[in-house]
Amino acid sequence: MSKPFNDIQQVEMAIKAAQKMVGQATMSMDTGQLETATNALNDAKRQLQEAVNYEMSGELGEYSRGLIEKLENQLDEAKE
Repeated sequence: MSKPFNDIQQVEMAIKAAQKMVGQATMSMDTGQLETATNALNDAKRQLQEAVNYEMSGELGEYSRGLIEKLENQLDEAKE
């Protein structure tokens, strides 16, 4: 396997983990969980940016950025 492929898999797993954490945090509205979800989302964003450096672009890159944006909005609304 090439390194870019591994990075793409890492991004997918990080986004899935962030989705789960954001869902749990916004349901419980626990400040600790909201913070953990924010950290997971920031990690997913960082991993996505690193994958973009290895030419992860096109539909998968756009889809991943769109998911992250939706998760950010969900967290922002929960924190208000």
